Amino acid sequence: MTDDKKKLNCWEFKKCGREPGGNKVAELGVCPVATEQRTDGIHQGSNGGRCCWVVTGSLCKGERQGCYTEKFGDCRHCDFYELVRKEESPNFKVGITILNEIKKKG
Repeated sequence: MTDDKKKLNCWEFKKCGREPGGNKVAELGVCPVATEQRTDGIHQGSNGGRCCWVVTGSLCKGERQGCYTEKFGDCRHCDFYELVRKEESPNFKVGITILNEIKKKG
């Protein structure tokens, strides 16, 4: 994949419809991943769209997920997580690195 091609955010890849203006917002609400501004730009994503595994309260598989340590066991087996790891290698940021960046931003 070339750098000039737009990389997918999780809501685009999963087609969940939970991004602002998405087709499932009225029913399920906006996913916090789509609005987490402190993670904007990480792995070239919009808000938390390419590091959803670190965003607390993400909405996956129809259920609200917990914090990183509670959900990462499932996330690391996700097809989208694997895609981002592959696309961003060797510059893939691990969860603790992203969490530290978020912490610094307040």
